[in-house]
Amino acid sequence: MSTQPALTILFRNRDYVVVDKPAGLPVHGGPRTTRSVEDCFPQLGPRRVGPWLAHRLDTDTSGCLLVALRRAALHAAQAEFAAGRVRKTYWAVVQGAPPTPTGSTDARLQKRTAPNGWHMTVTQTGEPALTTWRTLGSANGLTWLELHPQTGRTHQIRVHCAHLGCPLVGDPIYGDAQGKLQLLARSLEIDVSETVRATAPVPEHMTRHLARLSPAGTRAETAGSLPSSDASAQDGPAPADALASHHADQTRSAPGRGAPEG
Repeated sequence: MSTQPALTILFRNRDYVVVDKPAGLPVHGGPRTTRSVEDCFPQLGPRRVGPWLAHRLDTDTSGCLLVALRRAALHAAQAEFAAGRVRKTYWAVVQGAPPTPTGSTDARLQKRTAPNGWHMTVTQTGEPALTTWRTLGSANGLTWLELHPQTGRTHQIRVHCAHLGCPLVGDPIYGDAQGKLQLLARSLEIDVSETVRATAPVPEHMTRHLARLSPAGTRAETAGSLPSSDASAQDGPAPADALASHHADQTRSAPGRGAPEG
C-alpha cells in the first residue's frame, strides 16, 4: 500500500499538469526527506519517460506547481520561465507592512553560505530580481499581500519582503519562524501550445490569518470583495470570496481538452 500523498490536480492536458503542492512537501527527494512531489509522479499515470518539474517551489510554500508530461513541453515551459513571461501570483501574510500599499522592488539577490547553512541576501552584485506587490488587507500589525515575481530567484519573495521591512509570518530563515510559512503560489498562467491556467485554494494554515485581514469581515465564511485590478481579475475570485469557498473545486481547464480533475 502506497504511503505517498495524493496530489490535487488543478489543471491537466496532454502536455502539462498543474498540481496543488501542500506546504511541507519538498519537490525533490533527498537524504533528509521521506517523500516528495516527484514520488507522487506515478499518480499522473504510467509513462516511459518523465514527468518533469517545469519549475520549483520552496518546501514550505503551497500552491500551483507546473509539471511537464512530455520532454518538448518541458523545454517550452522552461523557455517561458527563463524569459519571464509566466504570470505568477502569490499571496503572503507579512509582519508589519511594506512602505507603500503598492509598489515594486528590484533588489538584487545572491546566495551566501555560512557554517549553519545557506541563505539569500540582498547585494548590489547579486542577480537581478523584480517583485511587485499590492496590499489586500491589514490588521493588528499584519498585512496580506498579493505579489507578482517577475523573475524566479531562489527565496525571492521571502527575501524581498524581509528587505522591505515586512518579513513573512512563519519564515524560519528571514522572519520569526512562528508557525507555518504564510506563502501561497495562488495562480499560474503560461502561454505554450495553449494557455495553461490554474488557481490554488487557500490552505488551512493560512485561512485564519487571511480571514482576519480581509476588509470584508473577520471570518472565512464572510463573503465580499476587495478593490479589483487588472492583475487580480485574471487570477480568480476576489480574496474574500476565495476564503468563503476555499474548500471548493478551483480547477480550471483549457476549452475542449477533456474534463478537469479536482
